[in-house]
Amino acid sequence: MKIWINGDRVEIPDEVTTVAELLLYFQLDQKVVIVEKNKDILQKEFHAAETVAEGDMLELVHFVGGG
Repeated sequence: MKIWINGDRVEIPDEVTTVAELLLYFQLDQKVVIVEKNKDILQKEFHAAETVAEGDMLELVHFVGGG
């Protein structure tokens, strides 16, 4: 399946069907991540139920420590 992530078109396995699975696929499941799907910010408690479909546009923002 092809979706847009942070402005780039990427292909993900068809088995990735939810936002939670997408974060796991990109190894972001243990980080604080803000997810915007099709211009709507998703609350974390809905990541497991929110589906990902062909052509969806997602913005994934996670925080990086440093100084």
